[in-house]
Amino acid sequence: MLLTIDVGNTHTVLGLFDGDEIVEHWRISTDARRTADELAVVLQGLLGQHPLIGAGGVDGIAVCSTVPSVLHEMRDMFRRYYGDIPAVVVEPGVKTGVPVLMDNPKEVGTDRIINALAAIKLYGGPCIVVDFGTATTFDAVSAKGEYIGGAIAPGIEISVDALGARGAQLRKIELMRPRSVVGKSTVEAMQAGILYGFAGQVDGVVKRMAAELSDDPESVTVVATGGLATLVLGEASVIDVHEPWLTLIGLRMVYERNAGA
Repeated sequence: MLLTIDVGNTHTVLGLFDGDEIVEHWRISTDARRTADELAVVLQGLLGQHPLIGAGGVDGIAVCSTVPSVLHEMRDMFRRYYGDIPAVVVEPGVKTGVPVLMDNPKEVGTDRIINALAAIKLYGGPCIVVDFGTATTFDAVSAKGEYIGGAIAPGIEISVDALGARGAQLRKIELMRPRSVVGKSTVEAMQAGILYGFAGQVDGVVKRMAAELSDDPESVTVVATGGLATLVLGEASVIDVHEPWLTLIGLRMVYERNAGA
């Protein structure tokens, strides 16, 4: 059993693989204040709930993180509590098989490289990965499997929080589809602006990116992932595939490349 951990700015997503199949998954809040011991307690509590763990246990761990302080504590946790289990931390020097064609490749978040790897292996190239997380990221991958670059926009929840904080008569709202794009209340008007505004943003950015990525933009596969993707799926016209566990699948692929190294 392989445990994969994707540490994001807001949430940490964990997945348990039995071979190529993800058999369990969890989503917890990312807290930079948690120590290695606290992380171990949380992890052991989650793993202890799954019936397959008792049979063979976890025999490998793969992790990527956009939060350096959490990654530091994760390393300490692996050393202290899982020292006999091979662990692959995605960082510079780890083999991903994805050439990064950026001015400074080290600037690119490891989760974005992992997403590119999984997308090209699952769906072929060229492709664009749209990840709906704390930020909404757009990542372009060539037909050769090269990470070309991307775009970063404020995420959906960031925009909702900003509206509630900066608007004197506005407040934080539930993220859901309103009855109509023409809101009949302040809440519905905010929901319509967020939902359809982001759908339009996705369509606009992806179409421009696909035109630069390929002479035949229609040949570019658009893959959506991230915790907030389901909000936009029905409204954005350019999305071809929804793969909620894209990063975890990519972590499994990177582990397989590096575990024997």
